[in-house]
Amino acid sequence: MAPAFNLADLFEVVADACPDRTALVAGEVRLSYRELDERANRVAHAFAAAGLEPGDHVGVYARNRAEWMEAMIGAFKARTVPINVNFRYVEDELRYIFDNADLKALVVEREYLPKVAAVSPDSPLLRTVFTLEDGTDGGPEALTGADGRAVALVDFEKALDAASPDRDFGPRSPDDRYMVYTGGTTGFPKGVEWRAEDIFCSAMGGGNFGGEPIAEPGELAFKAELPAVVQMLTTPLMHGNGQWVTWITLMGAGTAVLWTGHRYDPAEILRTVERERAVTMMLVGDAMARPIADELAKGGYDASSLRVIGSGGALLSPAVKEQLRGLLPDLYISDGFGASEFGAGSAQNAAGRFPLKPQTAVLGDDLRPVGVGETGRMARTGYIPVGYYKDPDKTAATFPVDPDGVRWVVPGDYARVEDDGTVTLLGRGSVCINTGGEKVYPEEVEGVLKAHPAVYDVVVVGVPDARFGERVAAVASVREGHAVTIDELAEHSRSLIAGYKVPRDLVVVDAVPRSPAGKPDYRWAKDVAVKASQAAGAS
Repeated sequence: MAPAFNLADLFEVVADACPDRTALVAGEVRLSYRELDERANRVAHAFAAAGLEPGDHVGVYARNRAEWMEAMIGAFKARTVPINVNFRYVEDELRYIFDNADLKALVVEREYLPKVAAVSPDSPLLRTVFTLEDGTDGGPEALTGADGRAVALVDFEKALDAASPDRDFGPRSPDDRYMVYTGGTTGFPKGVEWRAEDIFCSAMGGGNFGGEPIAEPGELAFKAELPAVVQMLTTPLMHGNGQWVTWITLMGAGTAVLWTGHRYDPAEILRTVERERAVTMMLVGDAMARPIADELAKGGYDASSLRVIGSGGALLSPAVKEQLRGLLPDLYISDGFGASEFGAGSAQNAAGRFPLKPQTAVLGDDLRPVGVGETGRMARTGYIPVGYYKDPDKTAATFPVDPDGVRWVVPGDYARVEDDGTVTLLGRGSVCINTGGEKVYPEEVEGVLKAHPAVYDVVVVGVPDARFGERVAAVASVREGHAVTIDELAEHSRSLIAGYKVPRDLVVVDAVPRSPAGKPDYRWAKDVAVKASQAAGAS
C-alpha cells in the first residue's frame, strides 16, 4: 500500500527510514521514531476501542509533553481529527470550544479535570475522556455529559497498555482533515480546517523546507540519510506555530525537543539547548526572545551549537535581533510571516521585507495584485484551507474567489509592494492584539469589562510592551458616582477570561466616542492609551 500525502502516512515513511533515531525529547521522556510510532499506534487503537470513527474530533487539553504528540499522531493514524485546546481557557471558553468543535473525546491532564467536569454537561457529543497523570491529586471520579448520561473516564496509559502496538490500519487519504483553532479579530476562536496534503505543503515544509514540495511521499525516506537536526521548541503545541515546527522537524527526520516547563524559564531552556546540542530554536517574538538574550548575556551557557533562531506568530524587534547576534555572532535569525489560515509565509530579509513566494500576492479590494508602492492584503492560493469549521459566512469572507475563478485566502494582513518585488508588512487591518504570541479579541474583553458595575463604556486596544510586543489596555468611561481601578478590573476579569486577556492598563475618560452606528473609534482609543502609557513611563 503506497503512502499518501497524509500526515500519518508521511510520519510512518520517516519512522521506517530511521527507527532508532531520537524523534522526541520531552522532559525526562526520550522516544525513538520506532517508539513514538508504536505509542501512536496504541493511541489509534485505543481511540477506535472507545468508538471513535474516521472524521471524529478529539481534543488535546494539556501542556507540552510527549503524550501531546502521541495523541496527535495517533489521531491521524485513526483518521480522526485532533483539536487543540488552550490550557489557559476558563470555563466559558472551554464550554464554547467543546461544543463548537464537536468533541467526541478528550485527552486531558488531571489538573484540568475539574474544569472539564464543569462544562461536560453542556458538551452534547462528548463520550470519552482520557486522563494524563501530571502529579496532581484528586479530581472528579466520574463525569456527566449532556442529558445526564455518563462520560467514560479512561486512564490514558492503561488504555495504551491494553491496545495493540501494531500498524495494521487501512488506507488513508490526502483529504483527511487537520484542524487548528485560532483567534480572529473578534469573538471566540475559529477552527481552520485543512486537507492533510495542503497543510503539509503549506505549513509543514512539504518535505523540502524553503523549496517546492516533494513529488511523492516516499521521498521523505531520504531525510534519514542526513544528520539529525535538533530543534528546541519553546512554543506550545496548543498553537499552530508549535505544531507546525514540530512536524517540520519530524518530517525532516530531526529531533524535536519540547519545552515542558510550566513557566517560561530562559535559564532552563538554555541549559536544555546546551544538553541536547540544539541546532535551531523556535520562539514567538520579543516576549520569548528578549528573556533568552538577557539570560545569555549573563554568561555561563554553552549555546555554540545554535545556528538558527526562528520566530513565528510575532516579529522580533531590531533591538532584540541585534542583541542576539552580538551574543551569538554565527547565528541566523529567521523571522517568519504566517497565519493559521495562510500557512507558513516567507522569512524577513535583511532589509526587513518579505519576498513573495509562488502562489502568494498582495491583492487590492478587487482581488487583483496591486502595483509597486501600493498597499493591499497578503493573499495565497493553491495549498489553502477548506475554510472555517461550521462558519460559511466567515469562510466566504476570508476565502474569496477572484474574477478569474481563482480561490484565495486573504486573512487581513496589510502589506506594501516595494520596487524590488518584496513586501513590507504593515500589520492586521483589524484591531486584534498580539501579546506574547497570544491573540486577544477586544470585543470579547470589552464584554467582560462592561459587566463591571462601575464601567459605563469601554474600548480595548493594544499598547507597545517591551517584553510581550503588546499588552492589553482599556479606555473606559465610568458610571456617575462610581470609580474603578485597574486592579479592580483585573480581579473582575480573571474568573471570566484567560489571564493574558486581562487588561494591564486603564485610562478613564469622560466619554468613549462612537459612530452613529455605535462603532467605537479604535484609532482614537489606541492614541489615548499609548499617550497615557508614555506619560506613565516618563514619570
